[in-house]
Amino acid sequence: MKKKMTALNWMALIVGLFFLYIPIILVIIYSFNESKLVTVWSGFSTKWYGDLFEQEGIWSAAKTSLLLAIGTSTFAVILGTMAAFSLVKFRRFKGRTLFSGITYAPMVMPEIIMGSSLGLTFVALKFSTGFWTMMIAHITFTMCYVVVVVQSRLTGFDRHIEEAAMDLGADGIRTFFYITLPMILPAIISGWLLSFTLSLDDLVIATFTTGPGGTTLPIWIYSKARLGVSPNINALSTIMIGIVATAVFLVTLLNLYLTKRREQDEKNAIREGI
Repeated sequence: MKKKMTALNWMALIVGLFFLYIPIILVIIYSFNESKLVTVWSGFSTKWYGDLFEQEGIWSAAKTSLLLAIGTSTFAVILGTMAAFSLVKFRRFKGRTLFSGITYAPMVMPEIIMGSSLGLTFVALKFSTGFWTMMIAHITFTMCYVVVVVQSRLTGFDRHIEEAAMDLGADGIRTFFYITLPMILPAIISGWLLSFTLSLDDLVIATFTTGPGGTTLPIWIYSKARLGVSPNINALSTIMIGIVATAVFLVTLLNLYLTKRREQDEKNAIREGI
């Protein structure tokens, strides 16, 4: 039986939605404010959007953030998938406990500790800090999330399918690319997207490991916000919210389409079987 929503449930739902979305709505509203004061409404205007794209360094910071996130997520997926395979396929080997602890440590370690320790390491090794040191640092703390996602998929993986493929003559490489990889591909994509988001959003670790020419979009926003939040920041936030909302909407439509298509294929298969 379906339980009816009580007044307390509705109140909790409404309060939760207000807590989550009222700040976002306010940012969007005040991005169209005529006044320079972000908390005083003086009329509708879109001038801050035009002024935003004239700000020095914004395009360079956005390009750096995008390239950094793409490179980080790609390498994190490769290394994280290899680590997950090692932990699942080889359950007993010397140093497994240490390897597992090192892999998961960045998930529970505060970012400020990771950022400062990595920054000191690069200085001690006399690395020139910049784009590549930021990428190494981002791979270090995003790879563990890929390991968790891929490992959970591999744990529930049906090994009999791989064994059947190998019994039919497929070697280990063909079995991986034709059987294992397609079945764990959703987990790999999820790990890539998660790593991309974490890298794109990171400020603390990037601040400690950056150098000349390595300004990311979060660092650029923070440097502007230190002098006081301007309507430019509200406009930029609104654009990013719009991009994310559009992406979520398109993914939802694609998911609905694939679900309906799968249900239709199942119905057709049943009819053909009958």
